[in-house]
This record gives sequence, C-alpha cells and structure tokens, in this order.
Amino acid sequence: MIKGIIFDMDGLMLDTEKLLAKYWIQASQEFGFPMQLEHVLGIRSLSAIYAKPKLQAIFGENFNYEQIRARRRELTAQHLETYGIEKKAGLDKLLIYLSKNHYKIAVATATDRERTELYLKKIQVYNYFNIFICGDMVKKGKPDPEIYLTACRELNLLPEQCIALEDSPNGILSAFQAGCKPVMIPDLSQPDENLKTKLYACLPDLSCVIDLLERN
Repeated sequence: MIKGIIFDMDGLMLDTEKLLAKYWIQASQEFGFPMQLEHVLGIRSLSAIYAKPKLQAIFGENFNYEQIRARRRELTAQHLETYGIEKKAGLDKLLIYLSKNHYKIAVATATDRERTELYLKKIQVYNYFNIFICGDMVKKGKPDPEIYLTACRELNLLPEQCIALEDSPNGILSAFQAGCKPVMIPDLSQPDENLKTKLYACLPDLSCVIDLLERN
C-alpha cells in the first residue's frame, strides 16, 4: 500500500530544467568550453561528486566545475528574479489531493536546502511537505540511493511504501536502487528501454499520479 510520495524538485515541480540546460551551456562557453545539451542531460540530478569528474572527463582537467557552476547559478538566479518560477502542470492539484487523503509527502532534491525553501515558498507549495532532504544534507547524491533511503526513514515508511516522482534518469536510478516505486514524469527527455525496466509508471504530468494512486 502506498503511504508516501517523494518529490524531486527541478524539472518535476518547477519548470527549471530548461534553464539548467541553457545556463550550463552559456556559463561553460563563457569559460571556453563547448558544452552542448547532451552534456547537460547527462548530469541532471547528478550530485557534484559525480558531475565534476564526468564533465572533466569530457572537457579536460582544466574544466573548473566550481567556477562554472557558480556562474550558472548566477545566471539562473537572474532569470528567476526577472521572470519568476514556473510550476509544472498538475502540481497544485496533486498536492491538494495528497494532503486531503493524508499521504506523507517529502522532497528529495539535489538542490541545497536554502534554495529549495526559497523556490517552494515562492510558488506557495512549501507547507504541503512533511520533510525535506536536500543535496547538502546527504553525503552521496543521486544516483546513489542515500537521499531516498533518508527520506523514507524520516517519513517512517518502508521504501516499497513510497512512490518517487522524478523527471531525470539519475533520479529514477536513485529511487529504484533505494527500493521505492519510481514514477517518471518526463521533462527534457523520455526514458530509454533500459530505464523503462526500472519504472513503476511513466506519466505525462503530475495530475495523472492521482489516477495511479486510485487504481492501487
């Protein structure tokens, strides 16, 4: 029986993955590295301990991950300050449903706690969540299962009692390895055949999770 729902944030609740792609590419090119969309897709939801060596393997040891990431964050912050944060379709409907039906609700995101709070308060959904497990609260980020195992433990639920909502392959792998039921809401890319074998479901938007829960 499903008792808990664990949400990723960027690309799942917030329509920010397109900004991640745009500004990783811009920041990298400002530093002289020809990053393309395919490289950004490979590091979505990937913690720094994995993303840094992955990018340095592509662009060389001179790829200054910390400086380029800081510039990417600066560009993203400027964009969000100017244009605001877009919610993904169905988010409010799903959160209202989960709250009314007494599900435990968590966030498990690679984003740090400060920005997680800022973003979720700005879109007025912060108070729906029981707990927050953020990238700076775990030793190993996605695709390692630690973040989902921690979220389940904090919810006092077994992983198999929790649906994990994700938009990225690295997030799905993290949830799958933790023993959760991974549900993908694709954003920038669709699941490949290998990833499909790890999915509990693949749905077009967050509101469709309601029907999935009511069938179980």
